[in-house]
Amino acid sequence: MSTTAGTAHSTSGTGPTVSGLRALRLIATLGFPSVAAGVIARRPRSMALLERFGADASAVHVLRRLREEHGSGPLQVELPGRRVAVVLDPADVGRILADSPDPFDPATREKKGALSPFQPHGVLISQGHIRTERRKLNEQALDTAHTLHRLAEPIVEVVDREVSTLLETAIRSGTLDNDEFTRAWWRMVRQVVLGPSAADDTGVTDRLKKLRANGNWSYFIPERSRLRDRFIEDLYRYVDRAEPGSLVGALAALPAGGATDPVGQIPHWLFAFDAAGIASARTLALLAGHPGQRERARAEIAGSDPGTPQPYPYVRAAVLESLRLWPTTPMILRDSIRDTAWGPDGERFGIPAGTGFAILTPGFHRDGDTVPFADEFVPEVWLDGRAEMHPEVVPFSAGPAVCPGRNLVLLVTSTLLVRLLAAADFRVVSEPVPVPDRPLPYTFDNFGVQFEVTRTAGARR
Repeated sequence: MSTTAGTAHSTSGTGPTVSGLRALRLIATLGFPSVAAGVIARRPRSMALLERFGADASAVHVLRRLREEHGSGPLQVELPGRRVAVVLDPADVGRILADSPDPFDPATREKKGALSPFQPHGVLISQGHIRTERRKLNEQALDTAHTLHRLAEPIVEVVDREVSTLLETAIRSGTLDNDEFTRAWWRMVRQVVLGPSAADDTGVTDRLKKLRANGNWSYFIPERSRLRDRFIEDLYRYVDRAEPGSLVGALAALPAGGATDPVGQIPHWLFAFDAAGIASARTLALLAGHPGQRERARAEIAGSDPGTPQPYPYVRAAVLESLRLWPTTPMILRDSIRDTAWGPDGERFGIPAGTGFAILTPGFHRDGDTVPFADEFVPEVWLDGRAEMHPEVVPFSAGPAVCPGRNLVLLVTSTLLVRLLAAADFRVVSEPVPVPDRPLPYTFDNFGVQFEVTRTAGARR
């Protein structure tokens, strides 16, 4: 065993560990991009600066250096009152996610602090029997197991209507910026989740935005209980209406005990759709700058029936690529609920229960040493099996705690992109422009993206 100040290498039971000032510096370095961007609610000004400096590149470089110094890890970081294990090995990513929630519990101390201000009973921070019941309810309402949600037809109708309005304005002005895109996106989301009467109810999503911004500060500032109560009252109002074709309508039709708190699951659905909107804008920018992939997407669109909901595998793959290149969940967290063993035979070491495990997704997704397509836009990897060969590539997490809304999000985002691409040509006129002949940025600020828009030849007016 070799030791240096604040650092210990071991093969005798404790495993690689850092402590003291080095531990604090390491966590600050790894966590800075996520904290600066806003863990729960993105900060537009911060995102512009993070893009300028390619902040997510630090995760790739630091993880490589840690592997060189400490081996495959996980590397234990001893902090005041907290032990965090930074995952270094791609195979360990697969193990941790496959073994969630036992022994790797998604309801970590950090998540509870960040999410409880607006979803105190959400499945993501639930544990034990009640987590099982809430997970089951979410999967039933969101049709987790099905490529096309049972409400696909009314969902697609909402998307078609809102995209038509967005396109009319964008083509007339010749431009589309993030503000216009986001307004249309949230009109769409409110109708999909809460029902058609919520289209113009900006109050409900504005209140959620404020609560999420509060969640950025976790335990460090007081909860805004009055604001949360008002927000929850809004949700009960929509559940009482239970408009046909909406997700709250699907939820209201499911049997559930009071402790399960069906209404308490809705805040996370709205929260997750925020990340989906970010991914949609980034995917549009990628397709705008990559002619080969754009034409393959259009070929798929041309071969489909526009009158019925479609899975659009290639366009979905493009969304998955956007999430791989720029993860909207840059750090996946788990807490171990019992002792776990790591390392190769003969050099096994234990990590005690109560340790937090941190998976830095940009550090794995964009590591060209292990992922051959790390810095390219290659939707094909999601169709030909290459992505499945990498357990560390997890745009929607993975395992039993995989995002239950994965297929629903892909339905909405792919339909939106299909309708946009079928009617108009988009060209990114802001910087950076994601194109094949230059390295894709490690960090991409969706808030600053701007498009030039022209009607596609032959598109319907």
